[in-house]
Amino acid sequence: MASNLKIALVQLYSKPLDVAGNFARAESYIRRAASQGANLVVLPEYHLGSWKPDSKILLATAKEQTPYLAKYQAIAKELGIAIAPGTILEPIPAEEGNASMTEGIANAAYFIGPDGAVLGRYQKKNLWHPERDHLTADGLTPHRAFDTPWGRVGLIICWDLAFPEACRALVADGAKFVVCPTFWLNSDGGDIGAEVNQDCERLFLENVAVARAFENTCGFVFCNTGAPLGSGTSGKDEEGTEFIGLTQVAMPLQGALGKLGVEEAMTVVDVDMKVLDIAEEVYKVRADIAMEGWHYGHTLQPRE
Repeated sequence: MASNLKIALVQLYSKPLDVAGNFARAESYIRRAASQGANLVVLPEYHLGSWKPDSKILLATAKEQTPYLAKYQAIAKELGIAIAPGTILEPIPAEEGNASMTEGIANAAYFIGPDGAVLGRYQKKNLWHPERDHLTADGLTPHRAFDTPWGRVGLIICWDLAFPEACRALVADGAKFVVCPTFWLNSDGGDIGAEVNQDCERLFLENVAVARAFENTCGFVFCNTGAPLGSGTSGKDEEGTEFIGLTQVAMPLQGALGKLGVEEAMTVVDVDMKVLDIAEEVYKVRADIAMEGWHYGHTLQPRE
């Protein structure tokens, strides 16, 4: 198993509903990353079509996005590079024989190995509030890690990172890295959040990504969407969407590596995987949760 991993994170700005155009730009970044010796390229959530809170539009773009998984597999095999292609929307067929059922939409993340094989798939469990009327969550499938040439890896998506249980389950299943594609905006805190602190979302992300790395002695790969090139300090696109960026690789003992600003960009991070072993030697998190009968005492008390 390799002791070093070179990760390229593409903080792509996705033009709304321009699936072919967004893919072409993503492919260009992947090829650039490969030329720089990257082993893995990570893209953001909703990178093919952006986010639109309209079920009909999302279902239409989901059907358009379906063939692109195979396109990413072909690129991975050609270049010999692993790709985590953000998320891809996928239509879920209505239940046969039930006319009252309508097609659902899955928001799915994949991990493609350098030979083009799909090594892992994950469907978002914890939907952000505006997503819940439009997407189908997978609340029943356990979090599972999967094997890669760099050890076991796990996938979560965006709002999943707010739930420590997700990363903890993956680490308990052997994950050394957790990859988290996101579409996280500066405006997600809403007006009431901004009244308390206009930088509340920045504060959230800058703390939680590093916290997930430390509390699990794992690498936490956070890849967010970005504002259009040339948007400057406003961080807005033509529709007034407020971006936040902050793409990074968070590592225990080291903090945020390769952290980006708000605009579209690519960062290439050299990760020393021995740091994860040193962090585990210091904190022994994995050793503790692997102990037979490990539990919080209060959860073992009988309920009245």
